Amino acid sequence: MADYIHSFALFFSLLNPFMMSIYMLGLIRNLPASTFNKALIQGSLISYVVFVLFAWGGEAIFSEYLQVRFEAFQIFGGIIFLVIGYRFVFEGAETIGDIRGGNAAGLIAMPFMIGPGTVSASVITGAKISLLGSILVIGVTLTVSCSLLMLMKFAHDHLKVRHSDYIDRYVDIVGRIAALLVGTIAIDMIINGVMGLIVDF
Repeated sequence: MADYIHSFALFFSLLNPFMMSIYMLGLIRNLPASTFNKALIQGSLISYVVFVLFAWGGEAIFSEYLQVRFEAFQIFGGIIFLVIGYRFVFEGAETIGDIRGGNAAGLIAMPFMIGPGTVSASVITGAKISLLGSILVIGVTLTVSCSLLMLMKFAHDHLKVRHSDYIDRYVDIVGRIAALLVGTIAIDMIINGVMGLIVDF
């Protein structure tokens, strides 16, 4: 049971819906609730399939099937987050919010949910507990995270009606500050990938 709890805690900390809501401020602000919720569910289902796949196959999926290094995935994921963080700092939440409808699900899944951290967590979870247990833990974690994000969207839409000026200012300031953290995480991903390649050589 301890391994199940640890795996859930690891996944939930990486899928942190409170931090993810900052990353997705543009989508939360600009998409209707129905569109946002639908895209979030679709993105979660995409992520679920990917996480279960890596829980089952482990890092062998990169080395044996894709014929690439896991470090390359870390570096590329870091570059994506770096671009998002940079644009967020200088352009605000609208840099992501202009994504509409059909593209939103893919955007939520990658890079917000599917990233080097969550893929690594999938591999670790698959190694520590059974495949059936991994499927259960991943499903529960995504369900909890998705539900909390929907509640945040609901709260944002209803608070904005009464306090639109304050909400917009808060969202803009907090979003730009959070983008600094996104950029920092991105740099750390790139460094870890580069260091991994150096160690291999």
